[in-house]
This record gives sequence, structure tokens and C-alpha cells, in this order.
Amino acid sequence: MSADTSAREESTGGASPRAGPGATSTARPGREPRRQRSTLTSYGFLGPNLVLLGIFLFLPLGWAFLISFQESSGFGASGWVGLGNYRRLITDPTFWQSALNTAVFTLITVPLSLALGLGLAVLMNSVLPGRRLFRTLIYLPMVISGVATALMGVLLFDEATGILNKLLRGGGLAGVPWQSEGTAAFASIILVTLWIRVGFNMVIYLAGLQGISPELYEAAKLEGASSWQQFRHLTIPLVGPSTFFLLIMDVIYSFQVFDTIFVMTGGGPGRSTSVLVTYAYENGFVTRDQSYAAAIGIVIFLLTLIFTAIQWRGNRSRDTAG
Repeated sequence: MSADTSAREESTGGASPRAGPGATSTARPGREPRRQRSTLTSYGFLGPNLVLLGIFLFLPLGWAFLISFQESSGFGASGWVGLGNYRRLITDPTFWQSALNTAVFTLITVPLSLALGLGLAVLMNSVLPGRRLFRTLIYLPMVISGVATALMGVLLFDEATGILNKLLRGGGLAGVPWQSEGTAAFASIILVTLWIRVGFNMVIYLAGLQGISPELYEAAKLEGASSWQQFRHLTIPLVGPSTFFLLIMDVIYSFQVFDTIFVMTGGGPGRSTSVLVTYAYENGFVTRDQSYAAAIGIVIFLLTLIFTAIQWRGNRSRDTAG
């Protein structure tokens, strides 16, 4: 054996450098402690958020799920009823009326808020004098609390003292029965909701538009594309991720709308503006049937979860196909 071979065997503990498949390799020193420190640091940052989510989200959700199978008035459960509250939902006409109102409200407000938000974003992304001021004014309702914006809606749409009816009567026209007629009351809720939501949609779309390369529009102009063709074939597809995000957020908001309706109409007249959340509130805090209110809340949660899962799966399928 040569001196070089002996030195190599001594440096490797007597083993040949060409070890067989059964030999184990020595890990690089210091890699495992660094990985552990990185993992602990990650949990350190996530820990407070996870604790808050557990206390204020998952724990109340689990408690509501448990109460929905009991009979409770808020002062302790008086018995286990199983699926009794859910069977009661099936035969409750007020629940189905509220569900229908929620569906109609969602089908009207979501497409309109998306379209208006995109249109305003395109406008604010252009060379417009005072566009920073206009952006602020459009986004302002999102900064103010929902109750405050609903009170502004009352100032506009109140049947007796509202600004709109005063203007109509001043022009010799009859006032609109915003609180005494179901269709008018529902329309007022939709208008105030659009005013609240359009600013948020505009900001998200504006961020998406500013991420599009200007060279794409210049190339389209050289090819002779009109402004409408550029909007249809470039802008709309390229802001697709923003649309997907806003679609989910707007549907969740529509399923959970409460403060605007509660302040402006209280769900009336009759049940014309009652939605699932206001009906759950009525059962939970007015009639004190909190187990039934919890069942309605669980239904809202499941509907929102199902819609989000469908949209997420559809978006992933489109991305994979693309």
C-alpha cells in the first residue's frame, strides 16, 4: 500500500472513498442547527397570529357548531336536539326568503361592483387631472366604519327627510318610498353597498393594471387594435388574478352583509331586505333562540366555504390548462 492510500484511509476513518451503497454520508456540520433555528423563528412569527385565530375564530366557530345541535337561549344549553335545528331550517319560510334575498343581493352587487371597480381603475390609471384626489374620494367609504356609511345612506334615502326625496319634491316630483316599498328599499341597500365596495375593487384593479407592461398596449396599437379591443383582449385577461381575488372577497362580503341593512331598513319592510345574517341576528339576540341562530351561521359558513372551494378549484384548473 502506498503512502498516499494510507493517508486517504486515515482521513476517512479507514474506509475507502468509494464506499458501497450501504455506507452513510456525513451531514454537513451546522446545516441541521440552522434549519431548526429557521423553523423556530417561523413558528415565533406565526405563533401570535395562530393564537389570535384560535381564540377569536376557530374556538367561536367550534362553539357555534356545537350549539347548533343543542337547544339554547344563551343562558346554557337545555338539551341535545341533534339535527332538529337544521330540519327546522328546511321548513322555515322566513329562512328561505332571507336566503333568496341574499342570493339576489349577491348576484346584483358582485358583478356591478367588479365592473364599476375595473372601469374606475382604468380611468384612474390614465392621465386624469386630480386623479389622486378622486382615488381618495372613491376609496373613502372603505376607511369609514360600516355603520357610519349606512347612516350616510339614511341621510340620502330616508323617505321623509332624505336628501334625494327632498330634491325630487323640490322639482315637483313624488318622493320614492325607500322604506315602505320592498323593491325601493332593496335598491337603496344595493346602491349604498356599491358605493362602499367600488373603492376597494378599484384599488385592487389599479394595482393589477400598473403591473401590466406598457409595451403590450403599444404593440396592440401598432397592430391596429382599437381601445375597446385592447380593453377586451388585453386588460380583462391580464387582470384575471385580481378578478379572482375580488370575486371571492365580494361574495363573502355579500353573504355577510349586516350593518348596512340593519341601520337602513332593519330587514324591512316586511322581509323584503332580510338576509341570512340579519335573520340570524334576529334569532340570536331578539328572540334569544341562539341554537337556531348558530345553525343559520353554520349554513352561511358552509355556503361561503363551498363557493370559495369551487372558485379556487376552477382557477387552478384554468391555470393548469393555460
